Amino acid sequence: MATVAGNSSSTTFTAEGAVSISFNALVSSPLSLTASIEKAFGSHPDSLGIIIVRDLPPTYTPARERLLRLAYRFANLEPNVRERYADSKSRYSFGWSHGKEIMNGKPDTMKGSYYANPVLDAPDVSAELRQAYPEYYGKNIWPTATAEVGEFEEAFKDLGGFVFKVGCQLAVACQPFASSYLSDSSLSLSNLIGSSQTVKARLLHYFPPSPENPLPAEDEAIDSWCGFHLDHSLLTGLCSVRFPSSYPDRPASEDAYYFTHQAMYLHKQPMGEPTVVQSPSPTSGLYIRTRGGDLTKVSIPVDCLAFQTGEALELATAGKLRATPHCVRVGAAPDAEKISRETFALFMQPNVDQQLSATENFGQFSKRIFDEHYKDESAGTAM
Repeated sequence: MATVAGNSSSTTFTAEGAVSISFNALVSSPLSLTASIEKAFGSHPDSLGIIIVRDLPPTYTPARERLLRLAYRFANLEPNVRERYADSKSRYSFGWSHGKEIMNGKPDTMKGSYYANPVLDAPDVSAELRQAYPEYYGKNIWPTATAEVGEFEEAFKDLGGFVFKVGCQLAVACQPFASSYLSDSSLSLSNLIGSSQTVKARLLHYFPPSPENPLPAEDEAIDSWCGFHLDHSLLTGLCSVRFPSSYPDRPASEDAYYFTHQAMYLHKQPMGEPTVVQSPSPTSGLYIRTRGGDLTKVSIPVDCLAFQTGEALELATAGKLRATPHCVRVGAAPDAEKISRETFALFMQPNVDQQLSATENFGQFSKRIFDEHYKDESAGTAM
């Protein structure tokens, strides 16, 4: 693979052009990666707004698989059991959420989410802040009373804590690059993230197509599984997954594709646990728009993490560092109605009182975004 000019061979590119850096370099010499950070997150038209971190410690793989399987198990509990862990007071930003978020102008029933802060169970803030910002300063909700997912809390914290630590290390590497763009150059990304009590992880289960959400037509939209959107974080961490080593019905030439996805695909079985399978279609998965506006399907290589830029960073740099627009496509296939998609995202962001622009701090900005995507159920109108 090619390397980035000005960097060591610890930086390469994926097949789609995403910058890939070594975890070892990130830990040992983060400030040597400035050119790679610029290439990944900068304003050049072909910059993807995403960076891959490879060569991760071996503990990552089992932690990821353990939690993603629990995502499937929780999402397949009876609806009344799942709803015990929903929290309307936080606008479904803690615990279970399904069909509450508005995407493309309608409730999103294609995916279910479980939200928690993997770093902190109960933020240490005033009662006033807790009441004003329940979306961030509420308490974690864990399904400890449901035996089928008894390991849920431990698994969530294990994976979320790991991704958070890598994200904090990446923030250190980003500082020389970011400080030249931040409206307040004295800000430290690693301090904003590392000291934050608003960290939020989202464990996602994408339900298979069903009679209520049928298989897309031949002209399936690119954002058929999740609409185009921006994360409202500073940085977002995303997981990959390892697939079985071989599929008897798939040509070996296709391995390069099927071994590079950011999610786990599980095929429901008549009895017992689901099996890990290839994605429904080569068109399934994550799509982003480059800084130049081109649509690109992005894969996260096996045993890697990816990080992309969010809208809070765009505001803090007065639009100089743009958030990464992205969506997810189902990819219609004959067996798609039996295949779900499991993934995990970690949103790293500042405390609510952190000023992002002349007119908004992070809390005010977040309220504006929540108002666009959630409704006041008691009034039936957007809040």
